[in-house]
Amino acid sequence: MKKVLAFFAIAGFLTLGISSYAQAEATDSTGADTNAAAITEPEPVTNDKKEEVKDTVNTGEYSMTTEFKTRFIEGDPIWMAPVLICLILGLALVIERIVYLNLATTNNKKLLEKVEAALKTGGLEAAKEVCRNTRGPVASIFYQGLDRAEDGVDMAEKSVVAYGGVQMGLLEKGMSWIALFIALAPMLGFLGTVVGMIQAFDAIAKAGQISAAVVAGGIKVALLTTVFGLIVAMILQVFYNYLLSKIDSIVNSMEDSSIGLIDMIYKHSKKA
Repeated sequence: MKKVLAFFAIAGFLTLGISSYAQAEATDSTGADTNAAAITEPEPVTNDKKEEVKDTVNTGEYSMTTEFKTRFIEGDPIWMAPVLICLILGLALVIERIVYLNLATTNNKKLLEKVEAALKTGGLEAAKEVCRNTRGPVASIFYQGLDRAEDGVDMAEKSVVAYGGVQMGLLEKGMSWIALFIALAPMLGFLGTVVGMIQAFDAIAKAGQISAAVVAGGIKVALLTTVFGLIVAMILQVFYNYLLSKIDSIVNSMEDSSIGLIDMIYKHSKKA
């Protein structure tokens, strides 16, 4: 599943990059002709034109779509693209974890009731069958504990603890990669900032004087890459904390349910 998500993420990035470059080239190629036409034949601004501009601004089409593409190109795709890759891959991992954790979330109270009823009516085999037919890490832990119940309560408890650690590792799988992208995105942004400042000072050295027009390009690259990197890190950080809270909730539920299972095995062993 991760390979599929990664494939779609890379495909989406390539599509966005191609469309951005295509739009930039189209803008550059038609910009000169448009300016020339505007100089030779100025078009009067009518009320209809003003209303159209107001409608465009009010709908937010320019600010949300065109502005992002424009700033991405102005920030130099060489430095903005790696930050965008961090965002796409990080979101792909976040989506995969959200789907996995939602599938791992089950009604453990209801499962305990089913296992207890199966133990009373059909014994260990019936209880294990209930666990086999239930998805989620808690059902897997229950199955391992019930499978060792015949060897004693202590052995069942050790089996539950050991397999609980395995399930906890599966729940946290991929979280380190999300943390990596959270840390890497601002670093790449700061790298673009340093490069942009170097370019600005190079421009000053070549011009021989300090001018806003000379250093504006380098400073713009520096600021845009930093802002974009920080935005990516903040977005991924929000999802990262949500996933951590989700994992903690599942782990606490696993521990509570495991205690209930050990009590049921102990009572069943006493009756036997």
